[in-house]
Amino acid sequence: MISLIINGKSHKVDVTPDVPLLWVIREYLKLTGTKYGCGIGMCGSCTVHIDGKAQRSCQISAGDAQGKKITTIEGIPEDHPVKKAWIKEQVPQCGYCQPGQIMQAIAFISEKPDPTDEEIVSAMNGNLCRCGTYPYIKSAIKLAARGGK
Repeated sequence: MISLIINGKSHKVDVTPDVPLLWVIREYLKLTGTKYGCGIGMCGSCTVHIDGKAQRSCQISAGDAQGKKITTIEGIPEDHPVKKAWIKEQVPQCGYCQPGQIMQAIAFISEKPDPTDEEIVSAMNGNLCRCGTYPYIKSAIKLAARGGK
């Protein structure tokens, strides 16, 4: 039995400790905002926050996540500046990568509140978008970092 704290709620799941956190989030807890993309930590669609840091949930075992504060896209308030900027800048196209992009952006801005274009590109480089909305993503991050102004 694994005990996890996800989005501020305690969960007990009957899985072996080596099960990827991604599968616990999606299949056992039915929090399907976190997406499966590549399964090897290269695309970023499964990004969640673990103790405030952006992490690829496909690369972390449920056992290793015990005792840590985990936040998925469902745990981010709708009025969060990054979510609001995403809408204002019309970032989503197909939307598949957006939860991971948003989670990466939130963690990045929390560490770098006044980023340059180069820093944004570097921080977001590991999150892939098949629709190519990278210019919109960069604009949304800049807008959110400025507090929506």
